[in-house]
Amino acid sequence: MKIRALFTLGLFFLATSTQAQKVYSVDSEWKADVKIFVVNSEWKADLNVFKVDSEWKADGNEGVWFFTDSEWKADKKVYFVDSEWKADLKIFFVDSEWKAKWKEREKIHLMY
Repeated sequence: MKIRALFTLGLFFLATSTQAQKVYSVDSEWKADVKIFVVNSEWKADLNVFKVDSEWKADGNEGVWFFTDSEWKADKKVYFVDSEWKADLKIFFVDSEWKAKWKEREKIHLMY
């Protein structure tokens, strides 16, 4: 019984740790869960994002993203807007995984 409970608890934590890091870029604003604007300076961002090349490398909700090739595989659908004022979330793409992090933690709920 204890093993089953621990296994279930482990699966829950595994599922929640990978949530919202597989993203798909949609072609229309109305299809998106989150509207994103890419800023040109790290200090302007709500979230620093590091883009990985494998799905298994994207974990947690700390800005390590994998862009899926299919909408149904994504945890979140995003739309890149052309104006900062239209965005729910401002991101900056960083060149190292260790730089990926939330800078405005009050917006963390957008990617859950």
